[in-house]
Amino acid sequence: MPAYDKKKVLSWALYDWGNSAFATTVMAGFFPIFFKQYWSVESSAVESTFRLGAANSIASLIIVFVAPVLGAIADRGSAKKRFLLFFAFMGILMTGALFLVREGNWVLASFLYICGMIGFSGGNIFYDSLLLSVVGPKKVDFVSALGFALGYLGGGILFAFNVFMTQHPEVFGFSGPAEAIRFSFLSVALWWAVFSIPVMVFVKEEKRGDESLKKNMITSGFSQLLHTFDEIRKLKLVFTFLLGYWLYIDGVDTIVRMAVDYGLAIGFKAEGLILALLITQFVGFPSAIAFGKIGEKLGPKQGIFIGIGVYIIITIWAYFMRREIEFYLLAAGIGLVQGGVQSLSRSLYTRIIPQNKSAEFFGFYNMLGKFAAVIGPVFMGWVGVVSGNSRTGVLSLIILFAAGAAILSRVNVEEGMRMAKELEQFHE
Repeated sequence: MPAYDKKKVLSWALYDWGNSAFATTVMAGFFPIFFKQYWSVESSAVESTFRLGAANSIASLIIVFVAPVLGAIADRGSAKKRFLLFFAFMGILMTGALFLVREGNWVLASFLYICGMIGFSGGNIFYDSLLLSVVGPKKVDFVSALGFALGYLGGGILFAFNVFMTQHPEVFGFSGPAEAIRFSFLSVALWWAVFSIPVMVFVKEEKRGDESLKKNMITSGFSQLLHTFDEIRKLKLVFTFLLGYWLYIDGVDTIVRMAVDYGLAIGFKAEGLILALLITQFVGFPSAIAFGKIGEKLGPKQGIFIGIGVYIIITIWAYFMRREIEFYLLAAGIGLVQGGVQSLSRSLYTRIIPQNKSAEFFGFYNMLGKFAAVIGPVFMGWVGVVSGNSRTGVLSLIILFAAGAAILSRVNVEEGMRMAKELEQFHE
């Protein structure tokens, strides 16, 4: 395992600082609002919610099918950084192109958003897999949490600037808030591009010695993918973890993607919802670091349980809330645990997989995460349409959190580490 190199660690974590601007300004913040009030201006609230959920689900479904194959190809050809560059460029380009979409054109907006999501999610497969190239096992919880923490801070800083632009468009020479929001998509693309440079320059990927693998990456990758299914079957604790992760991360991702839309649907003002997102970002920065320490002291599994418990409380509260101040309190609660659940899940998974097949196994990790995101937003929107009440949809997320926690309880991390090490040595 590599030594704890601060330059490499910071370079790796700064990618999270950069691409999290997409998650905050675009995915969680302005896109849902702009989609509902500008690109779907003539549609009902329930109809636009369904369209937004469908766009999220289509993007996730594409990642579901390509993630494991891409991971296997990248491992066989030592191409993690090349794939990261490709998907980052795709996400950056499509995000910037949202600036060009005119009022009422929800179809084009959806298409660009879907492509941007593919770039964002696809890049994360290879970003996550590079974690093993920058840090050893003793610091993996902390460094994983550091990435999420810097993501909250970096994404929050740019988001705060973009919010200021929309509230004071005249200061920047814009005709109004709509033009400011459109310009914010360009700012995200630039931010993402600039902070992608350090990981490309300073994080070195271990090269595979067999040149024939590099010449036949795709063929070798598909062949390796078939073997991975068999290996996951052998690593039963990996399979068990992935099943539990699939369920509880579905609830987490659905709340991230649909919270603003839910607030609009139950009558809250867009300005207040944006403030709530900022609260989540800046509470999330120190909280993610704290969860990294919890992972080091209590273990990542116990930290995830704490986060899931808070999420269940938040979901019940969201069903009953009536005042905007409650949305702010819930936003703070989400900020306390969101980064912790995500970062500790990543570091726990890193412990129980073979290190020499990290991109391949993270392909499956992201596949299940995105497959969860296929189900959650559409299910929440569908329940809202059927019941005629958006509150009913959010309450259904409790099932996902509870079931995920129950399955996670069956994962013995120490046993998983031993089995992963044995498989890694077998393939050396």
